[in-house]
Parts: sequence; C-alpha cells; structure tokens
Amino acid sequence: MNLSSIQYSLRDALRSFRRNKFMSIASMATVAISLLILGSAWLLVLNANFLATKMESELEVNVYLLKEVTREQALNMKPEFEKITGVAEVIFVSKEDGLKLLEDRMDGEGKIQEAMADANPLPDRYRLKADNADLVPQIAKDVELIQGVESVRYGQGMVEKLLSFTHWLRTAGLVVIFAVGLAAVFLIATTIRLTVFSRRREIGIMKLVGATNGYIRRPFFLEGMLIGLTGALIAVGCLHLFYSQLVKNISLTVNFLPVLTDMNILLNIYKNLLLMGTFLGAVGSAISLRRFLKV
Repeated sequence: MNLSSIQYSLRDALRSFRRNKFMSIASMATVAISLLILGSAWLLVLNANFLATKMESELEVNVYLLKEVTREQALNMKPEFEKITGVAEVIFVSKEDGLKLLEDRMDGEGKIQEAMADANPLPDRYRLKADNADLVPQIAKDVELIQGVESVRYGQGMVEKLLSFTHWLRTAGLVVIFAVGLAAVFLIATTIRLTVFSRRREIGIMKLVGATNGYIRRPFFLEGMLIGLTGALIAVGCLHLFYSQLVKNISLTVNFLPVLTDMNILLNIYKNLLLMGTFLGAVGSAISLRRFLKV
C-alpha cells in the first residue's frame, strides 16, 4: 500500500466522519464515557492498593527487653534480630528516648522527665520492620525465642485482620477492573458495530461497483481509529481534571489520607486508555465490516 493510497483513505475517512456526524459523535461519546468509567475505576483501585500498602508499611514489631539486660548487652542483641528471616530494619530505642517519645506524644513539656527523675520505668526496646507485612506475626514468634526479650508487641489480632482486609481489597480491585474493562470493551465494540451497520447500504453499493475489500476496509479502519482516539482523548482530559481537583480537595480537607500522586503512574494510565480507545475503535470497525463485505 503506497503513500497516495493511505492519503486517499485518510481523506475518505475524514469525509465520512463529517458526513455521518450524528453516529460519529454518538460513538465518540460512548468511547469517552466507557473509558472515563474504566479510568475512574482504575484510579480507585490503585488508590485502594496504595492505601493498603501504606498501612502495611507502617506495621512493626516492638521488642521490649528485660530490665536486667545492660545497655551493652542490649546493643549487642541487634545482629540477632537482623538475622531473623523477613526483618528489613532494626532500630534500637533506649529507655531515655522512649520516655522522650512518650512525653512528646502527651505534650508533657519536660514535666514527665522531671517527675521521673532517675526512676525511668521504661525498658530498652527494639523496633523491627518487615520487608513483607505478611511476615510480621512469624517475626514476632521468632523474636520471643531470643534470650533477654521480655515481651513482644505488634498489635496481635488487629494485624491479622488488617492483612486479611488488604488482601481482600486487592482481590476486589482486580475483579472490579476486569468487570468494568469487559463492560467498556463490549459497549465500545457494540457502538462501533452500529456505526458500521448504519452504512451497510453504502458498503454494499461499493462492493457491487467493483471496490475491493481492502479499498472499502481502509477508510472504515482509519475512521474507527479516529473515533476511538478522539473519545479516549476526551475521557483522559476529563479524568485528569477530575482527579487533579479531587487530590487538591483531599490535601486541603483530609491531608492524613494517602493519595496516589505519582505522575509516572498517572501518565501510564492515560497512555493505556488512549491506546485502548484507538485499538478498540479500529478493531471494532474491522470486525463489524466482515459480514457486510460478503456481497
């Protein structure tokens, strides 16, 4: 296929696009709405996953040492904790630092340390962070076996429920994306098919006067790409404006709520929506034409 043939097909596609404005606009609107719903569901699922990951990353195991353990012995225990499978970070918190943290939380302004004087009741402790949140309960069990450990706290019961919830959230997210994606594909394909069906007589006449299948197919293929791409551009534009405003409002009202703002991830979503719209428009036209080319 030479350049002049491509140029002619493109001109014919644009001419056909203008001639059938109503169906073309209806198809673009369907593509835009379908991809907007899909994109919104996609962002919702990614934010839910981001929230779950954020909550899991804050899980840690607090290891309280026996009061009989000296400071030197406490510091020498660090390698034992680091050897435990799944431990990503080990942080030593002295009883003096623990008292200061307690005071900061209670806004004591130095009164707690003054009242305690040299009788600090807090033990030295370690904070262990896991490289995988699912390993937290097992790490706690392994830590309890180390000599010099008095008790281990990691939010027993609540952590297991949190992990179960985040796993469910991720599974539900995948199901939602698949269901909405499937619905969007079906809706776009059906609309493109109706667009081609409305011009079945035109296709039949072209076949009867001797036009080849390739000659007929190319303008429809390009027109489908144009409809899909335009609809996808509208969807991406609306989605970006809506999400940007939503992020701004969340940051002003509930700034403690983590929201996905990584532009690389957002641009990847927008790019995939554009590719999906263009692809579905082109493929929908090509598949729908097959039955009408048999004259």
